[in-house]
Amino acid sequence: MQNKGLIKFFAILFALVSIYQLSFTFVANGVKSEAKAFAGDNPDKELKYLDSIGKEKVLNLGFTDFTYNEVKNKQLNKGLDLEGGINVILQISIKDVLKGLANNSKNPVFNKSLADASANLEGNKTYLNKFFEAFEANSKGSVKLASPDIFANRSLQGEGGVDFQMSDAQVQKVIKRKVDESVESAFKVLRERIDKFGVTQPNIQKLGETGRILVELPGAKDVDRIKKLLGGKAQLEFWETFKIEEIGNFLVSANEALKKTEVKKTETKTVAKDSLNALLTDAKDSSDVKKGNNPLFDKMIVQGGGPVLGYFAPKDTAAINDYFKRPEIRVLLAADQHYAKFVWSKPTTIKDPKAKDVKSAADIEAVELYALKGNRDNNPAMSGGVVTDAKDTFDQMGKPAVSMQMNSQGAKVWEELTGRAFAQKSYIAIVLDDIVYSAPGVTSGPIAGGRSEITGSFDVAETKDLANVLNAGKLPASADIIQSTVVGPSLGQAAIDAGTISSVLGFLLVCVWMVFYYGKAGWYANLALLLNLLFLFGIMASFGFVLTLPGISGIVLTLGTAVDANIIIYERAKEELREGKSLSEAVQASYGWHGAMRSIIDANVTHVLTGAILFIFGTGPIKGFALTLLIGIVTSLFTSIFIARIFIDRNIAGKADLTFSTNITKNWFTNFHFDFIKIKKFTYIFSSIVTVVSLVSIFFVNGLDEGVDFVGGRTFQVKFEKPVDATVVSDELSAAFGTPVEAKILGDDDQLKITTKYKIKEDGVAIDEEVNQKLYAGLQKYFPNTSYDKFTNSFDGKKVGVLQASKVGASISEDIKTNSYWAVLGAMAVIFLYLMVSFRKWQYSLGAIAAVAHDVIFVLGIYSLCYKFMPFHMEMDQHFIAAILTVIGYSMNDTVIVFDRVREFIIGNRKGSFEDIVNASINTTLSRTLNTSLMMIIVLLTMFIFGGESIRGFIFAMLIGIIVGTYSSLFIATPVLVDTISSDEKHTIEDKHNKA
Repeated sequence: MQNKGLIKFFAILFALVSIYQLSFTFVANGVKSEAKAFAGDNPDKELKYLDSIGKEKVLNLGFTDFTYNEVKNKQLNKGLDLEGGINVILQISIKDVLKGLANNSKNPVFNKSLADASANLEGNKTYLNKFFEAFEANSKGSVKLASPDIFANRSLQGEGGVDFQMSDAQVQKVIKRKVDESVESAFKVLRERIDKFGVTQPNIQKLGETGRILVELPGAKDVDRIKKLLGGKAQLEFWETFKIEEIGNFLVSANEALKKTEVKKTETKTVAKDSLNALLTDAKDSSDVKKGNNPLFDKMIVQGGGPVLGYFAPKDTAAINDYFKRPEIRVLLAADQHYAKFVWSKPTTIKDPKAKDVKSAADIEAVELYALKGNRDNNPAMSGGVVTDAKDTFDQMGKPAVSMQMNSQGAKVWEELTGRAFAQKSYIAIVLDDIVYSAPGVTSGPIAGGRSEITGSFDVAETKDLANVLNAGKLPASADIIQSTVVGPSLGQAAIDAGTISSVLGFLLVCVWMVFYYGKAGWYANLALLLNLLFLFGIMASFGFVLTLPGISGIVLTLGTAVDANIIIYERAKEELREGKSLSEAVQASYGWHGAMRSIIDANVTHVLTGAILFIFGTGPIKGFALTLLIGIVTSLFTSIFIARIFIDRNIAGKADLTFSTNITKNWFTNFHFDFIKIKKFTYIFSSIVTVVSLVSIFFVNGLDEGVDFVGGRTFQVKFEKPVDATVVSDELSAAFGTPVEAKILGDDDQLKITTKYKIKEDGVAIDEEVNQKLYAGLQKYFPNTSYDKFTNSFDGKKVGVLQASKVGASISEDIKTNSYWAVLGAMAVIFLYLMVSFRKWQYSLGAIAAVAHDVIFVLGIYSLCYKFMPFHMEMDQHFIAAILTVIGYSMNDTVIVFDRVREFIIGNRKGSFEDIVNASINTTLSRTLNTSLMMIIVLLTMFIFGGESIRGFIFAMLIGIIVGTYSSLFIATPVLVDTISSDEKHTIEDKHNKA
């Protein structure tokens, strides 16, 4: 081997760099262990301990030292499935951005195009492109994007803007740039909010040009608080309000009008709310004041006062909003109230003796209804853009509040606004994202200086977050959470334990087999394998890559692929030794291009191609799996080809006692002569039957168990205090949600995977919170001693409640499904082209693709036939697609090795018919094929048994795929090659070989 010294130098250098990078992880974990021991089971105490030593030196390397904070920032990043925390994908509303750019245009073509783009959005299509398509279809050339009432408005005119003479194509370029600027602005606002939130190692990144932003917050535990922080638009506004005496007549008229459509002819009961009497004094008949006769007032818990029109249950707000939107109701508003805007407050507890829960006598939680003084353009009296600084503080009563300072222009408007409120004895509502936080009156005259305060039913954390979002600025459009995953820290630790066990056991089993089969050469392969793992982890730590549970699976699979190159080389060396070459000559030949190198390169290129496609189309943990797989391929090639060779060359220079086998295995497969081509008729029949049964099951009988990744929905992993009946829980939750809810046992009988599609097409923090509340209410009898916060949120040591939660919105699920189809088809197409270029005959590509298609259909068929009764989940999701792509890679790997031998024998002087040459190719590579497959099966079985419940279905798909892939390489790919090679070409090959 040339340049052996240089290779040694780089190997030692890489090893030292890897050890250096990983030392931060070891030290950080050691400090965390000390903190846990110091704090016992108190997570707050543990956090304070770590904060207190943040600036203390914890690592001294002699030439430099590091504080704990520095070490923590340099450690190997763990994904949420290992660390616990929250992962969300936010969709910036491009619709809102377009409305803003068009100054909320009333143009009917513009607004219809916005609606059509939303309704017709397809997977992998951006909203902006669909809007342009819809506008072209709706306008038919009659209206231009550069119309004055659309984009050629004052705010978009000027340099780089839109003028009246522009074509639609020119305007589209400007709008695309403006939309990109808005998404970039939203990205910066979110980053500032997250940076001030104080999460360790947050990750925020834009996802291409989709308007989506990925946010990962490792260790974050307060689910609802995080979602409010991320989803809040921070649209701060100051509105003048109507008083109850001003709007009361409208409420009475609305109630009377609603009776015509809402009141049912049923038995009624007298209303117990005396507070309504004042509003109903004009009722003509006492029977009107009956429970059930007043659609609006029956929902009012208590009448309000001042700017508060009344208190209502949160569950009734949707119905009341619907009432006030009806044209026949809005027409009842007085002339000066025509543009009134009805909004709600935050939920608050009513301290009224008349408003008690009937059963528990506890105070009732309600929301306040306000009527804001709107105008034709729906603009507030003053925008929150004038706020220059916000701080969390305490009001005069010692309650948490937020104080704000305005700029000079805002201070002037604020003085005018408060002066008018003082004179009219009216109120000013402080509204954030269409929620009223407070509506104070002004009792001491106009307020100069531009300082104001937001008060309400806050806790300290809420005021900190509110000040944070106000300082970070408002988002240019709403940011809806379309996908989210919440993993509790206890579940993350369980995943680490499962991953560690499966990794160590898989590594040991591979090492034992290599020594058993190859003797001393196996030890050399194992040393290379150990160094390979060091390099792999070192690279991940150096570049800040994130380690996930699927990523650990990728690393464990790397154990199998890492020895594959050694197996190919060793098997080739054994063949050369049998032909009478010396040990040195055999090693030299096996490491040559015409020995094992060509096969190794071809096999690994197909592997890299599938891994790259998986990385491009995958999201979240799947990217982690693809990344570790790709890194593992590179490091395993380096260590297998170069590092193991160094040990082998040392042996040759010394004892020269290598045999690449043991006494037990030295004659295995040496005289194996099975006629694989002869039985192709039977294998074709068997595979055809399996294919037909699979397709019938997939398309006509069972279908596939599509997970929320493909159809949208919410999934909760809930741990109960004792075993439960999944069917009973499913029925109870279906009744609570009013829509089917699926509950399946996940591992133990006291743990369920609960899936619902309730309001999955609606986005917003309020919807997420509503789903959480319904889940808690539906399961509360199973958790009598657990509060909502403890049931929903994560914390260290959590034993029961929601351990993991995920949401996939309807829009992103369509993208995931589309990406998955393209990933599989793309992988097959790319490999087909590569093999055609490499082997220069389409028949090789066809044989390989036929085998791969067979494998994919077989695995899909197994999942379709078995998902209803298997004791683990067999869902079609991103993990399953990752498994399919991995199967494609390994199936190609096996097939390419056989095809390389066929090509070698055709170029060489092998005698016999074309079928004999192909048979000999299969038989002479059988040892390598079965050895590699056996390694993979051992590793996958280890992961299946010990890797944890969450990846069991994922591993099962790969396990079946590897077994079927081995079969198809031997019994499908090569027979197809034989059958598609023309008779003339076969005769030419046979004549050449037999003459020789």
